[in-house]
Amino acid sequence: MGSLCPFLLLSMSQTLLLSFDLDFLYTALSSNGDSGCLKYRRKVQKAALRMKMLLLRYSTAFICAVFIITGAVSGEDKAVGQTVSFRPDKIVPPVSSIIWKHRSSTGSVVKAIEWDVDDGDNIPNPRFKGITTLDRKTGQITITNLIIEHSGVYTIDINSKEQEQRFTLTVMERVPKPKMTIEVSSNPDVAYLRCAYNEMIIWKNSSGETLNGTKNHDPGEYIMVKNTRNPENFYTCTLKNAVSEEISDPVTEREIFGTGSNAGMIVAIVIVVFIVIAVIAIVLSYLIMKTVHESVNNICPCIPNIFGPLDCLLKKTDREPKNSAPNDENNCSTSTKQQHFLHYGG
Repeated sequence: MGSLCPFLLLSMSQTLLLSFDLDFLYTALSSNGDSGCLKYRRKVQKAALRMKMLLLRYSTAFICAVFIITGAVSGEDKAVGQTVSFRPDKIVPPVSSIIWKHRSSTGSVVKAIEWDVDDGDNIPNPRFKGITTLDRKTGQITITNLIIEHSGVYTIDINSKEQEQRFTLTVMERVPKPKMTIEVSSNPDVAYLRCAYNEMIIWKNSSGETLNGTKNHDPGEYIMVKNTRNPENFYTCTLKNAVSEEISDPVTEREIFGTGSNAGMIVAIVIVVFIVIAVIAIVLSYLIMKTVHESVNNICPCIPNIFGPLDCLLKKTDREPKNSAPNDENNCSTSTKQQHFLHYGG
């Protein structure tokens, strides 16, 4: 990183000098041989050059400082329970000691792990015990089963000298699976879906389009949904952070607006109508068709009304068969026979 700053300074200086040469050439050509004017312009150009070089020096120093401070920092985002590893750019032997330090968000600094040729590995802080290892050849530190408290900045000392590199670690919880809530409005064709979480929220519909949510005063967002009369249309809410992503179960328009209840009512009406038509057809068959009438009367003779056959047939199933049956014709009243005769024409 240190070798980059002289390169930047040289490149910027060459660019600035080239710019000055072009400006000077333009001035010389436009002076039309006026030597006095040319000398004056040269002085102005020299003063401008000195000013540019001064600005260049300080700006280059600032750029180098930014590269040193920020360019040497690498960051990692991890979920709770995951593993992270940090390795220095280079490690030059011989190495007699390595110390990895952790600076928390509160500013406290502790040793995550240390090693030296005499005592070997040592993990003095209980936060890192049993989960931290060190590769002595590469200087790499590995931490498993991460928790939120492992977040912070990590630095490495090699042979008791702190290295320039900084490693930032952010450990966060995985997002939960979201659940949407439905809120009705005074308009029966408009409803609101709410997703009450602090994480990034992504709304989508069944067409895959991303919808714009509106922030709540409470954590989360909501969207307004209009009834499209398609009960299969649905909406989802996705929670996302740097380490995880979870999507809710889809909520359909049938659930939001109750579109499915109308369909169920229609099916019920159709079934009832079919049953009524079937009953009417059976009754008409008994009244009109002689063969049906005779078949029913053979089983249940002397029926006084048209509803008698149904009652008779139901009771027949509960009776035990008799060895001998009386003559049905003798048991039928004369008036009944006459009714039958008149009904069927003899």
